[in-house]
Amino acid sequence: MSTVSYWLKEPHDGLPSSRFDGRPEAAVIGGGVTGCSCALTLAGHGVKVRLYEQRTVAGGASGRNGGFALRGAAAPYDEARRDLGDERARLLMELTERSLDRIEELAGDAFRRVGSLRLAADDDERDALRREHDALREHGFAVEWLDDLDPPLDRMYRGAILHPRDGALHPARWVRRLAAQAARAGADIREGERMTVEAADADVVVVAGDGYLPSLLPEVPVHPWRGQVLATEPLRERLYDRPHYARLGYDYWQQLPDGRLVIGGNRDASLETEQTDVEETTELVQGRLDALVERLVGYRPAVTDRWAGIWGATPDLVPVVGEIRDGVWVAGGYSGHGNALGLACGELVARAVLDQRPPELDLFAPARFTAV
Repeated sequence: MSTVSYWLKEPHDGLPSSRFDGRPEAAVIGGGVTGCSCALTLAGHGVKVRLYEQRTVAGGASGRNGGFALRGAAAPYDEARRDLGDERARLLMELTERSLDRIEELAGDAFRRVGSLRLAADDDERDALRREHDALREHGFAVEWLDDLDPPLDRMYRGAILHPRDGALHPARWVRRLAAQAARAGADIREGERMTVEAADADVVVVAGDGYLPSLLPEVPVHPWRGQVLATEPLRERLYDRPHYARLGYDYWQQLPDGRLVIGGNRDASLETEQTDVEETTELVQGRLDALVERLVGYRPAVTDRWAGIWGATPDLVPVVGEIRDGVWVAGGYSGHGNALGLACGELVARAVLDQRPPELDLFAPARFTAV
């Protein structure tokens, strides 16, 4: 069943109008966090930019996720150090920490800087968390180890690491505010207008579609995945003060200020069917989420909303950002970590279009997938 997320149901005033006639200098395809970040940066530098979103701003993954604002990329920091090297892993982590600071500056009450908790479901995951904790500490990044967990987590998990500067988002509210800032800076934002790379008439085209990148740029090695989420009625008590995630990210949840629980994941119940761009919920995954709610809460509260969103993953779990064809740029493939990375990469690709050369751009170069 195709659904609308809890986040997207929030009433809003719409976007300021900044439409202009004629041909833009830059066309941005995709009205999620990446596209809005790119449009804001380009417009702020005087570029005549037009953004196309075939639904509404934040209508895709940017308004359909679990509302986690996390530093880093999908791979744990010790693995990033192994795969990227110490200097590049540090560069990526620092980029996302600055992105969280930027979200805090721009998002207002759509962002709560409450930290995040990554939990160990078994001894193997506990050992993995210890390795990540030690790698972060060695490079001077704030992290805390927790042996003692509050009920019911103490019965379900075997320790955790606290990322104290992560946060919780109302993602649709945040991206709508980002889009409004881009519009006020002069970006022409066209909701309800589908655009293709071939049809975009502009000097530069930026494709910011994450899970839908393959339909726009088939040569980009990004594969779509479906994330399923639900929201409950407000719980009887406050149990969780920050975003939590466990089982390698297959389980994740947060309790909102009004008491309701937003919980997602469990795609490992059927990985072969969840690798798709079909934006629908399934009985199998939603049933697993219902059962997890009961374990976390102690009873089954009423479910008010169920939805799905499509996100994109690269083979190495690192985003792809850069020029993919002559005059055509791409930013996406966040592998489930798009809230902070999307803001950062939207700005990075805009700076590249502006002939700047931010050093972080080399981390995400598309050429790494075609190099011999």
